[in-house]
Amino acid sequence: MPAGASTGAAGGAACGDLVRISLALDRGATDGVIAQVGFDASGCGAAVAAGSAAVALVTGAPLLSAARVGAREISLELGGLSAAKQHAAELAADALHRALGAALREQAGLARAGGRTLVAMSGGVDSAVAALLAGERGREAIGVTLELWSDPQNDGEASCCSAQAVRSARELAHGLGMAHFSVDLREEFRAGVVEHWLAGHARGQTPNPCVRCNGSVRLDAMLELADRIGAATLTTGHYARVALDGSAPLLRTAADEAKDQSYVLAALQPASLARLRFPLGDMHKAQVRELARGAGLAVAGRKDSQDLCFLAGTRQRDFLQRHGGLGHRPGAILDGDGAVLGEHTGAHSFTTGQRHGLGISGAAPLYVLGTDTLANTVTVGPRAELMSPAVSARDVTLHREGSLVDGVRVRAHGRRHACAISRELTAGRHEHVEIVLAEPAERTAPGQVACLYSGELLVGVGTIAA
Repeated sequence: MPAGASTGAAGGAACGDLVRISLALDRGATDGVIAQVGFDASGCGAAVAAGSAAVALVTGAPLLSAARVGAREISLELGGLSAAKQHAAELAADALHRALGAALREQAGLARAGGRTLVAMSGGVDSAVAALLAGERGREAIGVTLELWSDPQNDGEASCCSAQAVRSARELAHGLGMAHFSVDLREEFRAGVVEHWLAGHARGQTPNPCVRCNGSVRLDAMLELADRIGAATLTTGHYARVALDGSAPLLRTAADEAKDQSYVLAALQPASLARLRFPLGDMHKAQVRELARGAGLAVAGRKDSQDLCFLAGTRQRDFLQRHGGLGHRPGAILDGDGAVLGEHTGAHSFTTGQRHGLGISGAAPLYVLGTDTLANTVTVGPRAELMSPAVSARDVTLHREGSLVDGVRVRAHGRRHACAISRELTAGRHEHVEIVLAEPAERTAPGQVACLYSGELLVGVGTIAA
């Protein structure tokens, strides 16, 4: 194993085969030539041979060339593998790309190339078409996929950040002729996103992990990778646009209002936003799928992911118990007067506005009006009692003066409500903001995000207070 190398491994107890690859770059080379490579493997002979083939293919290669090597190239280097042994080539490719991703973070510093862009790829149709469009517009597109979560209880196929999703994205990128890197960010994701989400639920809040992930973990990490790969910009498949109005850049809603993702990007800093490119922002989903079909992409008809990526097939209640220690804790379901109507399994499992899963009935449908995790109670009532004329938000950042705010969105896929800020506010940070609605709307759970708009422009973001 080379001294000071970056290492990646794949396999282990589940399959009995293990491949581990370590590589060191020539730090004096502007193209990141792989100067030394070593490997070890255990298990069947095919796994050992595949590890050796991967080393042979990348020794002395520039980093971007090595990032185009996948299971297909490893299999061909061995003269072809039977279907039963193809697993060995896939393991070697996984190990190689984890090593390449680690080397990208730890060692690389490629010279800046003006036409180069890093493309965030999830293995889905949106990021695939974003990569396709970047290439058609004359950019040198390089794919990257972050492995953010690994849990045997998850459905890896339904997750956009699992090891299975990383492999799918790599195959897709290679099919487009692109170099591709996979980077393990599981430790940072758990600490920066999942632990915050679990702690919020323990306090009776319902945080939005996607806003936090995009704003402080995932996209910033990829912008750092873009710097190391010599790319000025980061391209993603988000449905959003960037507006330049003479000051710092602002997010602008997508042309396809039904797919708009400005909400989940709301915590991005202006410096990050200035380097982001959203080629799908002016398109509708049907157009994106048509482009994918026209390019012969296998993901053209793939369904969009619906769950939080770290849930992916896992019930939220089970996840909270397994990872947050928030287990079965019976408590009282109360009406607005404090009368006991029934029993719940834990106040942390319920959120404001929830209707299903209460296990009780009334003359009219009952909704969760609020929770108290200290008292372990859930208060319910008719929908009319959910309605509120205002939204209270804390820790609000305004990118423009408050007088410009005319709309607020309190759910990622919810409608924008006409509104106004209750007092004059300048751009900057504000501890508390009261948002007066033009018409009463359902209250949203504390901990969720409130996005403030001026027409199509996102001009502020905060957290909904109790």
